[in-house]
Amino acid sequence: MLRKMSLDEAQDLPVWRRPVALLFLMALGMPIAFNTWSALLNNFVIEVADFDGSDIGLLHTVREIPGFFAIGVIALLLVMREQVLGVVSLLLLGAATAVTAWFPSLAGILTITMLSSIGFHYYETVNQSLQLQWLDKLRAPKVLGWLLAAGSAATLVAYGAIVLTWKAFDLSYNSVYLAGGGITAVIAIFAFFAYPQFEERTPQVRKMVLKKRYWLYYALQFMAGARRQIFVVFAGFMMVERFGFEVHEITALYLINLVANMVLAPIFGMAVARFGERRTLIFEYAGLAIVFLLYGGIYFFGWGVVLAATLYVVDHMLFALALALKTYFQKIADPEDIAPTAAVAFTINHIAAVFLPVLLGLLWLASPGAVFILAAGMACTSLCLSLLVPRHPEKGNETRLVRMRVATPAE
Repeated sequence: MLRKMSLDEAQDLPVWRRPVALLFLMALGMPIAFNTWSALLNNFVIEVADFDGSDIGLLHTVREIPGFFAIGVIALLLVMREQVLGVVSLLLLGAATAVTAWFPSLAGILTITMLSSIGFHYYETVNQSLQLQWLDKLRAPKVLGWLLAAGSAATLVAYGAIVLTWKAFDLSYNSVYLAGGGITAVIAIFAFFAYPQFEERTPQVRKMVLKKRYWLYYALQFMAGARRQIFVVFAGFMMVERFGFEVHEITALYLINLVANMVLAPIFGMAVARFGERRTLIFEYAGLAIVFLLYGGIYFFGWGVVLAATLYVVDHMLFALALALKTYFQKIADPEDIAPTAAVAFTINHIAAVFLPVLLGLLWLASPGAVFILAAGMACTSLCLSLLVPRHPEKGNETRLVRMRVATPAE
């Protein structure tokens, strides 16, 4: 049986066995499987399964269903520790990714995608909770930035291998999926046996938590989920469908994103610590609104591939600033609410994700540009919500509206 250990006791362990080291190990493992799946997905489904826009929308709707049911994590935590659930979920993600090419049909791809998605979304839910519990508030923004950079570095190695070897060695989809998913599965098994079970400082509530004072965080999560779907589902699909990108070309574009993430993610973490969540979120959402409008212009005005590729990279960079939403919640939350609220927030984040991809897939068939204009509207909505984030969020000062209500009687 694995030894249990408090977070304070863990500081006496070798550096590589401490809680933060485990967070880094999992940050290295998850993106290898997920991004290998993502890099090959659009070419795989078009070339092997003959997908069109509606099919890809359906696939991503199915992929997001486990995210909608992330609230089920709360039930699993009644019988399983968070750390164990996170590692098991990572193992499921790796194993399902490894065998993706064994099911080259619509039904097969939907089934294996559902399994890998359960692993991904349950891992992400637990991982976010562990990050906010194991990192103190002062260090969290910077460490979260370094965790993003670590994930990008691991994926960079995988993508680099795809770019350099895909054509040179005439690789198959099966061999690449087996390698990417297999590495993640091995990392998960190592993480399970190599680390003690770290005890949280504050026991977590094992039931659903919905608190009125978290309403702004819930709203920002909902809009983030709706807006993210358009990038995840259609931005890469556009590069393949409209501009004919091949596997090594779309992967090269991902490589640029990864290098930029490695350099910028730690800087973003320091920026959140320096300028605060409010300014960071305003910058992110204003930038995303502009990017999505320009995406629409590619279809309405016939702009070229260089702009599309540039926007894809900028889009990806702006999404990295979402770590400010995590630290905003960390500052306003009761410590015992972190695990259940992470599950609730993931479910809220995926409400739109369940129906939006398939509906927008149908709209895509009629007007791809309209899909991106709709995304710009979503980014503007998020921008308006971010204006309500206080400069110094904390319990009792969750939104600027709270301060206004307190100030009004004294005036």
